[in-house]
Amino acid sequence: MTAIAKKAIPSRIKEKRTAGDWVLDIFKVVFLALVAIVTVYPFWNIFVISINDATDAVRGGIYFWPRVFSLASYQEILGRATFQHAILVSLARTLIGTPLAVLCTAMLAYPLARKDLVGHRFWSLLFVFTMYFGGGQVPYYMVLKNLGMLDNFWVFILPNIMSVYNMILIRSYIESMPSSLFEAVRIDGGNDLVIFFRIIMPLAKPILMTVALFVAITQWNSWFDAYLYTSSQDLKPMQSILVEILNQYQTGASTSQQMAAGKTGAATVTPDSIRMAATMVATLPIIMVYPFIQKYFVKGIMLGAVKG
Repeated sequence: MTAIAKKAIPSRIKEKRTAGDWVLDIFKVVFLALVAIVTVYPFWNIFVISINDATDAVRGGIYFWPRVFSLASYQEILGRATFQHAILVSLARTLIGTPLAVLCTAMLAYPLARKDLVGHRFWSLLFVFTMYFGGGQVPYYMVLKNLGMLDNFWVFILPNIMSVYNMILIRSYIESMPSSLFEAVRIDGGNDLVIFFRIIMPLAKPILMTVALFVAITQWNSWFDAYLYTSSQDLKPMQSILVEILNQYQTGASTSQQMAAGKTGAATVTPDSIRMAATMVATLPIIMVYPFIQKYFVKGIMLGAVKG
């Protein structure tokens, strides 16, 4: 039978599965199910406890659903005027800092990805050097002070506008692109700005979305920079207020309020219920955003790490 005749025969014959194949498939399904349960259940349990009555939750025994439904912990957190303002600060630093950081990091990664850059190796090593060695916290604080950035909203944006790690990811992704594509643009009269904004930015969307996710999570979860570089309550982000609330309940500063609420029959909160509610408030926005960029995240982190 010739090769052409063999190709003409439809290959619909399924290979017979052995007992070992079925055992392996069952093992993989069971293993992945266990991994999913171990990963998801702790978060679900935190959510269930956060919407359960705090005094009832102390008795334990809450696993899959609340026993006495209550939103007192969320009301305690979200009802504070300082926390409502802090949410706006966190949103502002995330929505402003993320696109600026992605743009500036990509603009740095593009020239470092070009082999014809004068001193290409020197500049690359210089930036990598800063990943391992720094001047320390005190010199860094003095630099920010001399720049007039203390008690300033831009202290959350400008120092975090470029990350060497993110730059290496984007640079590796750009290096994986065919050089003939850039040469064709130059032949047509396009300069580096045309290449960057019309070629690299659209084609590098997976790695750019991945870096945007990294930056957004960092900005949303940051609180220590506000603790160090700001003293104004108007500049405190959401995470800083959550830390203050947690410290307040853990140190027993609100014990008298809890006792008074218990005497009047009002809903009470405990340090554990506040901790659970704070965890949900801090993580839910990121969890809601992640599904929309998951496909870019997986592709970007894989392709961006092909080269070192």
